[in-house]
Amino acid sequence: MTNPIHIIGAGMAGSEAAWAAAQAGADVILHEMRGPRQTEVHKTDGFAELVCSNSFRSDDKDQNAVGLLHEEMRLAGSLIMDVAGRHQVPAGGALAVDRDGFSQEVTARISAHPRITIERGEVETIPPEDWENVIIATGPLTSPKLAAAIGALTGEAGLAFFDAIAPIVYRDSIDMGKAWFQSRYDKVGPGGTGKDYINCPMDKAQYDAFIAALLAGEKTEFRDFEKDTPYFDGCLPIEVMAERGPETLRHGPMKPMGLTNSHNPTVKAHAVVQLRQDNALGTLYNIVGFQTKLKYAEQVAVFKTIPGLENAEFARLGGLHRNTFLNSPKLLDDQLRLRLQPRLRFAGQITGVEGYVESAAMGLMAGRMAAAQAAGRTMPAPPATTAHGALINHITGGHIATTDNHASFQPMNINFGLMPPVVVPREAGKKMQHKDKQVARKRAYTSRALTDFKGWLAALG
Repeated sequence: MTNPIHIIGAGMAGSEAAWAAAQAGADVILHEMRGPRQTEVHKTDGFAELVCSNSFRSDDKDQNAVGLLHEEMRLAGSLIMDVAGRHQVPAGGALAVDRDGFSQEVTARISAHPRITIERGEVETIPPEDWENVIIATGPLTSPKLAAAIGALTGEAGLAFFDAIAPIVYRDSIDMGKAWFQSRYDKVGPGGTGKDYINCPMDKAQYDAFIAALLAGEKTEFRDFEKDTPYFDGCLPIEVMAERGPETLRHGPMKPMGLTNSHNPTVKAHAVVQLRQDNALGTLYNIVGFQTKLKYAEQVAVFKTIPGLENAEFARLGGLHRNTFLNSPKLLDDQLRLRLQPRLRFAGQITGVEGYVESAAMGLMAGRMAAAQAAGRTMPAPPATTAHGALINHITGGHIATTDNHASFQPMNINFGLMPPVVVPREAGKKMQHKDKQVARKRAYTSRALTDFKGWLAALG
């Protein structure tokens, strides 16, 4: 086998990458440590084992960003989506699978592929120089030795940490009749205007009720292997801060100092919730300092009590869990290659995408890109108007960097907020209800994406 593509990890991303590269005519060596060495959560040594839910979420390609990603993957010859369809179980509008049958077939099909060689055993360090085309797809549970080696290579200290994720809200769902734009003390920072945050004010009664709801809300528990992992940069959940005293948040992320409500300048807010732009398109805003272990339903209920966020639509909810991922906007190019060593590509959750399908999609892209490189070509990334292109854009350039760049980059599921805004068609002279506008908007995103993705595939030949 001459100049094979070495793929490390046979989870969702690695399995998809191996299949995509082999189908494109490249020789592949797929390295998987499970068998000789297990992780804390896997139960088998099968490929693409689903360790949490058995759901790939919505399969609606017309009105849902995840369903759109499903469809793009099918169009691109995805192994994961093909096998998922063959092992589907009833789940309403979602695509859910029989997890054992799914993993067994993925394993069998990869094992039978004439261009794929499987090597069981842990890759403990950065691969040797004679591995000229490598994809690292080791996921959020990258082995400690390999994680340490990646950290040493990139200079990014501590790849394994508690990933503190603040909720992210669609900008157009925020009520600007209650909220206003302003930076604290009108400070104009690098690239700023003095109006860089959206501010939501609370009076004392609203604040007290908010704190009570935080403390009473049901929280998720850490898994056993997470319990001894330190918080990243001392980043505490808001409910932990609230437990330290009712005034703690008001003197922390919710402090009202330096802010004047433009709707009511004479009344001083008791507390202020700030949202900061999260992507270059300006379609997403994160709630500053609101990392949390509240369960998702509790988050929606509690955060919608914030003035201005009563009708908020969340692109993602908050969380705090052990994760391993790169500071991809700084480290990766749009070919998913490490800028420091372009022979190394990364795919899956380690790049800063969340979810089974998103991980597999980045594996599909990395596999095709690596196969093109092996053939002496470069495969351009899909347009940012597509689900695949939007994910690549987010992890390699669409994120807003701050002075603490690593801390500011958050893993993301696919959502329409990652795509350039779309013009929503409407009939002349006809007023649309809010619900109809939302449906039309989603259909406009998916229609444009599928048209552009098909065009991209056709251009690849």
